[in-house]
Amino acid sequence: MELKVLSHSDVLKILPDRDADAHKGNFGKILLLCGSRGYTGAAALAAMGALRCGAGLVYLGVPEGIYTIEAVKLTEAIVFPLPDDDGSLSDLAVDKILQMLPQMDAVLIGPGLGQSDGTLTVLKTVLAKFTGPVVIDADGINLLAGHIDLLRGRAASTILTPHEGEFSRIAGQACKDRVAEARAFAADNQVILLLKGHRTVITDGATCYINQTGNPGMAVGGSGDVLAGMITALLGQGVAPLQAAACGAWLHGAAGDICEKEIGQYGMLPTDMLQVLPRLLK
Repeated sequence: MELKVLSHSDVLKILPDRDADAHKGNFGKILLLCGSRGYTGAAALAAMGALRCGAGLVYLGVPEGIYTIEAVKLTEAIVFPLPDDDGSLSDLAVDKILQMLPQMDAVLIGPGLGQSDGTLTVLKTVLAKFTGPVVIDADGINLLAGHIDLLRGRAASTILTPHEGEFSRIAGQACKDRVAEARAFAADNQVILLLKGHRTVITDGATCYINQTGNPGMAVGGSGDVLAGMITALLGQGVAPLQAAACGAWLHGAAGDICEKEIGQYGMLPTDMLQVLPRLLK
């Protein structure tokens, strides 16, 4: 099987053109279900990753207990509160989510979400009821342990973005051969898998990309939240799911490489990557 590698020019060719008479609705309406008490940064970083990657309208649903914090952090996203239970989304959040799903082009669930009965119900609802592509990251992936059957049979694409520890948790075994195991998991569970780490692997089980951008300075909390938002934004703009995941990984790593050159690995933060990301999109 051929292992594909993207270049900057490849990524720019994949990004959709923007018509002169376009409006914000043309660039995707996406829903992010993120955050919990103590994990407000994850939700904010995911939203900013989506905005910096060109999403037209970013709706961020968070537990009502952290709504004020997120509303202050974010000026460009549409932040709204959802019912919570002990700091995480509750079962009662489902009604509002179901009302919003038909309007959305893509959904992200997971960054900072927490693991509870309520968040599992929300995950099950999104996977069962949403007819568009879904990105599952962080706690969304952890919630799948023991519920992997939720992934199979969806009409639309599902993208999982685990690091190796999360992947081992849902796969039920330690990751030894990254490419082979990622391909097998993606094929068996009918998903696109983005296995993070040195030389991130992106595969739908048939085609496989190996990402060659990025550096160890990106190994800091919040980096993956930015990536998840970026991929969701690309999906919302109509980029094909496998290409959205591969382009997101390339852009994320390339932004990290710019930061490495300009400020070094030790002090770089996800917010630094957000600042330089637009340079790569022009």
